[in-house]
Amino acid sequence: MKKFLLMCCLFLGITAVSYAQGGGRNRMSAEDRAKELQGQLKLTDDQTAKITAIYKEQRTKIDSVRNAANGDREAMRGAMMPLMTATNAKVKAVLTPEQVTEFEKIQKERMDRMIQGGGGGPQK
Repeated sequence: MKKFLLMCCLFLGITAVSYAQGGGRNRMSAEDRAKELQGQLKLTDDQTAKITAIYKEQRTKIDSVRNAANGDREAMRGAMMPLMTATNAKVKAVLTPEQVTEFEKIQKERMDRMIQGGGGGPQK
């Protein structure tokens, strides 16, 4: 019984630490997001670098919105939607017309998965 209780405490401790370090979510870094797009859209190295910078800028702005909202989900959502729209517009400005078409298709598929409750991350 003591071993079982010890194992439960250890498990809870590890879980708490992992949530504290990662914010409780599996967020992709700007570099990872750009590399994912590089594979999906066959981006050049220059395009990948520009998109990485765009995603880094977005992450900074989103973090400041999160801090300002103090956990108010509606306030965060209201502030983040324009940020995401602006980020997508900046990404599209870097892409070729063919890549824009594919990017929009990927975005639509991701939104469809989120609406169905499956999350918006890459499918493995």
